Amino acid sequence: MLFLTFEYRKQHKNKKRAIVKADLVKKSLLEALEKNLGVVTAACKQVGVNRATYYKYINSDPEFAAAVKDIDNITLDFAESQLYKQIKNGNITATIFFLKTKGKKRGYVERQEITGKDGQAINQTQKADYSKLSVKELEQLYRLIDKASTDD
Repeated sequence: MLFLTFEYRKQHKNKKRAIVKADLVKKSLLEALEKNLGVVTAACKQVGVNRATYYKYINSDPEFAAAVKDIDNITLDFAESQLYKQIKNGNITATIFFLKTKGKKRGYVERQEITGKDGQAINQTQKADYSKLSVKELEQLYRLIDKASTDD
């Protein structure tokens, strides 16, 4: 019985060490992500873990995942602030990029998006008019439809 207690304590102690180590790795990853503007590969390389470990933590630890999401938002805010600086400095390319991404609702797009009311899809049903086809053309069409349905 004394041996079982000793083994149990040893295993319990090892689990605690693993948890503490994982927490330290997570903390290091978060710091590295901040320094590397959210680039996962660079952060993992800096900490000395592989990407699989990072994604294991993301999928198994909601707090870690939330912290990573916060870093992503901070990185996006930083990038936006840099873009705004470029716009203020008269950078035409930055201005055009901003208008194409943030000004879509005002028509600053390179392509036209045709939609229905409030951006919804246009519901149009097209019906074929077979009344102008000859009997011969109708027979040919019927054979093509029949062939296509039997090829499946």
